[in-house]
Amino acid sequence: MKNIEVSIIISTYNQPLWLEKVLWSYEAQTFRNFEVIIADDGSKQPTFDLIDTMKALVTFPIIHVWHEDKGFQKSQILNKGIKACNSDYILMSDGDCIARKDFVEIHADRKEKGYFLSGGYFMLPMNISNEITKENILDQSCFDVKWLKGKGLKSSFKNNKLTASGFKSKVLNAITPTNASWNGHNASGWKEDIEAINGFDERMQYGGQDRELGERLFNSGIRSKQIRYSAVCLHLDHPRGYKTPESIAKNKGIRAVTASEKKVWTDFGIIQS
Repeated sequence: MKNIEVSIIISTYNQPLWLEKVLWSYEAQTFRNFEVIIADDGSKQPTFDLIDTMKALVTFPIIHVWHEDKGFQKSQILNKGIKACNSDYILMSDGDCIARKDFVEIHADRKEKGYFLSGGYFMLPMNISNEITKENILDQSCFDVKWLKGKGLKSSFKNNKLTASGFKSKVLNAITPTNASWNGHNASGWKEDIEAINGFDERMQYGGQDRELGERLFNSGIRSKQIRYSAVCLHLDHPRGYKTPESIAKNKGIRAVTASEKKVWTDFGIIQS
């Protein structure tokens, strides 16, 4: 078996229709030396059935990491996903983010010791999210602004995420006011760096647990590079029933301690005493 160059962790929870579209987008990748780890926060049988079907249809290895549904425990399942990775470089995205064909190639080409890479996403409305087919993903028409406008997409500066390339994308990456933070839908870094800070803080539920991981990476001396106009993924729409004021407030408190104490390690991560 050849050495896997990139391990891609995709988080999911009971969204098999969206996950299917996402997995087809990895079949379209120009860079091929990767594996996909599906970090499943307690999905039911339809997701299991989809993964079994897709394993037989795609050309990349799929590892399904699952735990019992105990509410929103994404940090826990991501830590299990990290342990399952067979590569020393990890790319993280979500089961609602369709990756453009050069997505993995950009991350693989730009990886650098001492850094993590920070990408963004292009948010789609529900009607377009529903309309995208396997064929649209494999022929990449769903990334074509003209095609999207034909489905009702409005003109916006954000459309540059889909059209920028070469020098223009470099300029936009350089001038964007958006911080190059660790974004769970589109970020990558070295497994040893993530393990050195003990992964995600499992006390954290919805709201910034990915940013907090990035903040501890910064505290450990790792820097970040902005690639939001280079590594492109389409974010499919969905409701967020797990977003609560309580979880947001709790996570803000944890992040405040991480910042004030310049924390590197969490006692509530991959390794727990």
